[in-house]
Amino acid sequence: MTAVITVAPTGPIASKADNPSLPTQPAEIAEAVGRAYELGASVAHIHLRDEQDRPTADLDIARRTMDLIAERCPILVQMSTGVGLSVPFEEREKLVELRPRMATLNPCSMSFGVGEFRNPPDGVRRLAARMRELDVKPELEIYDTGHLDACLRLRDEGLLAEPLQFSIVLGVVGGASATADNLMTIVRRLPEGAIWQIISIGRANLELTAMGLALGGNARAGMEDTLYLRKGELTQGNDPLVARTVALARALDRPVAGVQETEILLGLPRR
Repeated sequence: MTAVITVAPTGPIASKADNPSLPTQPAEIAEAVGRAYELGASVAHIHLRDEQDRPTADLDIARRTMDLIAERCPILVQMSTGVGLSVPFEEREKLVELRPRMATLNPCSMSFGVGEFRNPPDGVRRLAARMRELDVKPELEIYDTGHLDACLRLRDEGLLAEPLQFSIVLGVVGGASATADNLMTIVRRLPEGAIWQIISIGRANLELTAMGLALGGNARAGMEDTLYLRKGELTQGNDPLVARTVALARALDRPVAGVQETEILLGLPRR
């Protein structure tokens, strides 16, 4: 069974002070994505930073980042509408107007570390409907079992088209912890035909990534999810994390999907 590998080169929280190798500016992100593509990634999950490295939903920065990635490689761009805890939902949702092939859809508000991740129900429904109009495939980020139920309600309302694509995010303070039991609980409850990947934040990243691949899921790798290659050793960029995940997949006899195969496997709308 083929595995789709997503690279998440930078997230909304870590800074270069945490790891100097973290890419934050458009050219840095595009370069990191290009190298990940060469290593086997077919999807790039993109967070944006402004000139002061703060999370942003600025459309000019988003467009420039997407253009630089497209110049570098044909990887499929998945834009994060999560952006950052300080960015209002009304700004975040506008990113889908750039029509990336995919974008995240977070179904619920939640505590997130010491902050609040705000995803109001009416806004989520509005964003889901707009993504369907624009043929932007939603990647449903679920941090707990109740988030899965919220996604199924959106499906039943006709706002999500099947096959549903899930990211099971474990290890965020405020969501489900990164344990094998929690992963198995959610996987068992996914609807028939669903596509899924595991995103394990922090120290359990390697173990749960391997488990997810062994269970037939896809995998994400990159500095959004962990800044360390192993305990006490900062990763020297995204390359070692992506290479490790690709090697895990191949060791489990999971060939790595290219871009065209990924389009089919994820059921992306035709453009």
